[in-house]
Amino acid sequence: MNSIIQPTASSKTLTLTTTPLPTPDHTQGEHLIQIKACSPCAGELLWPKNFPPPTERTLIPCPDMAGVVIAAPPDSPFQPGDEVYARTNYIRPGNACEYSIAVADELAHKPKSLSWVQAAAIPVSAQTAWQVLFVHALGTQGSQGEVDLEATRAVWAGKRVLVTAASGSVGIWLVQLATLLGAEVVATCGSRNVELVKSLGAKEVLDYRVADLKEWATQLPSNKVDVVVDCVGGKALGDAWWTVKDGGVVLSIYQPPLQVRPDGFEGEDVKDLFFIMEPIRRQLEEISKLVEKGLCRGLVDSVWPLEQYEEVFKRLDGGHAKGKIIFDLSLNH
Repeated sequence: MNSIIQPTASSKTLTLTTTPLPTPDHTQGEHLIQIKACSPCAGELLWPKNFPPPTERTLIPCPDMAGVVIAAPPDSPFQPGDEVYARTNYIRPGNACEYSIAVADELAHKPKSLSWVQAAAIPVSAQTAWQVLFVHALGTQGSQGEVDLEATRAVWAGKRVLVTAASGSVGIWLVQLATLLGAEVVATCGSRNVELVKSLGAKEVLDYRVADLKEWATQLPSNKVDVVVDCVGGKALGDAWWTVKDGGVVLSIYQPPLQVRPDGFEGEDVKDLFFIMEPIRRQLEEISKLVEKGLCRGLVDSVWPLEQYEEVFKRLDGGHAKGKIIFDLSLNH
């Protein structure tokens, strides 16, 4: 099969080559999936060096995928012919290839209303946002907990949330889900994405190139937020500290927030959090329901064939993709 390979953990470049088809071990719950579309993650070529996989494996990028089950354990809820999507686990190769392996705990049924490309834009971004809002920021449920939308709404109703990089792949889901939960969303993004972010539910949108968050937060005490959710790290995260109320939360999916807490910050009892998402089937099935009801949507930045992998990773590294960049393999089958 055709696969995109990162030759070594420290390689900055990729190569398109042929590799053997994977063989699923049904006793370990493995399914063979024919990949129809997949999506890379920002910064993922640095992961093998910074976070080596627990056992040595072929370094194939793209944790997000949508495809068709070809072979499955007999007791699996996913059987041959089922259309599925997932963010697969980092312990195995990614999905920038024609066939891949996934286990039931990662998979969910692909929303019927979506194309392969649209489905592949969802799993990692939506589940990351879900885990921020339902699990980590205000601790409304355990990571494996049953989803109780009403209980979570009761916790978030009326809370103010600042989302940085709100037009990015995770940011768009944070804005939509936080709005659904009854929170008031303040978002930062570039000027050309302001209308998009407003259309997703943000009450106020600040152009990160112009706005001074410290100044904005001190102008009116009511501007301050209960929760900061940062998707970009660095200066944006450092500046966002100024906006949080005493007793609030600063959470980043990019780096531990304390690393950039600004000198002179005097907020009290502010909780800081950093986490890495884990794929959980139940959560992705809940996200599917919201998508099917038209309450949330993913966003596709652009669509490419596998052969154009160099341009794809260049665009990804540029940091200005609006939503997810997708490889479409359905054309090859």
